[in-house]
Amino acid sequence: MRGRKNLTRAALVAALFLGGMGRAEEPQQPEPPKQELQKQELQKQEPQQVKTAAERFQQLSPEQKEALRAKLRELKAMPPEERERIRGNLERWKQMPPEERERVKANLHEFQRLTPEERKQLRERFGEFRGMSPERKAELRQRMRAWLRANPERREQMMENMRRWRQMTPEQRERMRERMRERRRP
Repeated sequence: MRGRKNLTRAALVAALFLGGMGRAEEPQQPEPPKQELQKQELQKQEPQQVKTAAERFQQLSPEQKEALRAKLRELKAMPPEERERIRGNLERWKQMPPEERERVKANLHEFQRLTPEERKQLRERFGEFRGMSPERKAELRQRMRAWLRANPERREQMMENMRRWRQMTPEQRERMRERMRERRRP
């Protein structure tokens, strides 16, 4: 698992800093001035990170290098808007305090423990939320905060339930869902 995380991080770093790898068979198109300026800015700001990324790449096994190249090709095949979204996420990650990064890592770990169906449902719900207007999102957040403040005992119970849920195996979760479905049936 740790190797996979490192490989993913290395892929992102390589994608951002070593953009030319993986497409030697295609002729390079001239870069628009904005992209060239971004590349120059990165080279000025983070030469040590580029050097470190290159050194880490050299230490990878041939299989890991090929996996990284495949990730880079995948990144390059994405629409520009998606690549920009990923770059923005990486920038936000760099700006996060360490404790928030740990929280995000823990959430990701919990997400990965979900069943494929649970992940699908969560993505759908989040997609619905993302599609809402900023006003509607703010209203929902405000209502949830108000409800939790008005019901501190429910908040504690909800937090405890979430802790227990996160500790369950996927099989235990499925059994719990089935029990809940049975309770709802007339």
